[in-house]
Amino acid sequence: MTSARALARRVGQVAPHGLVRLAPLAGAALLLAACGGASNDATAPSDGTPTIVATTTVLGSIAGEIAECAGGSVTTVMPIGADPHDFSASSSDVATMVGADVVIANGLGLEEGLQDALASAAEDGARVIEIAPLLDPIEFGGHGHEGDAPSKDEDEHDHGSLDPHVWFDMKRMADAAVIIGDALAETGGSAYADCGAKVADEIRSAEGEVRALMESVPEDRRILVTDHDALGYLADAYGYEVAGVVIPGGSTLAEPSSAELSALVEVIRAEGVPAIFANTADSSALSDAVASEAGGSVQVVELYVGSLGGPDSGADTYVAMMLLNAQRIADALRA
Repeated sequence: MTSARALARRVGQVAPHGLVRLAPLAGAALLLAACGGASNDATAPSDGTPTIVATTTVLGSIAGEIAECAGGSVTTVMPIGADPHDFSASSSDVATMVGADVVIANGLGLEEGLQDALASAAEDGARVIEIAPLLDPIEFGGHGHEGDAPSKDEDEHDHGSLDPHVWFDMKRMADAAVIIGDALAETGGSAYADCGAKVADEIRSAEGEVRALMESVPEDRRILVTDHDALGYLADAYGYEVAGVVIPGGSTLAEPSSAELSALVEVIRAEGVPAIFANTADSSALSDAVASEAGGSVQVVELYVGSLGGPDSGADTYVAMMLLNAQRIADALRA
């Protein structure tokens, strides 16, 4: 993968509404709206420290560690337990983003309910950085179920062909930490870049522990069935196959047909899948129903997918979340 610091110094194309996105093959790593600081700086610190907002709890965790190291802080728009796919911004959330110097978003359609708010923030002068397009995103559907036909609801909640769930590849998120640190350094000083590099090293170190857990599962049992198509990056990183999903597509907002659910039950039976991995941010009712229909000892195991956990969850930081998820996957598939 190209050096994140080198990527962070290149310039990409400006998208509509002032949000800056990477052209898919451009290879750039830092794209900012071509505007100055936010027009509403009522909440900005008086000491010149940048006002930083992150959309998701995952980005809030990483950016928060960088900012804390550099003497700043981050406000996260989404609360713990929120599903990024269906979270909608309140007027207070919009004001928070509009009043920021820098807004760090995931992009690639993940934050479906924040698109207008992000556009407003960019138009009003905030620097909006969309991280996922900068991390060499992969295509949806290349993990063992590419033949699945999209449902009507999947078409309605289409992210496009690129998968936004980049945080399930820790090496990519280490690059993201460097990108975020370098971006914040442009407003807040070089300490942010140094802290971005430090946090990136911590993520890379923890990735080794996650890899050991994921690779402890015998190769013939590295088969994932998930509630929606969110674990493609994890599958690619550790040699797993995504055999099927309960909710078609990469959003939790679609609805499966009875034919799709029946087909999934047959896949689970044929592959001898022992677990369906659901999402703590959403109801597991559909996954429970599929597991019951599949029979045998199929269990539903909850992972922290779209949100970190609370203070006592063991998943209250990005690194802790990834370690806990890896432990739960390994325990379920080795059983």
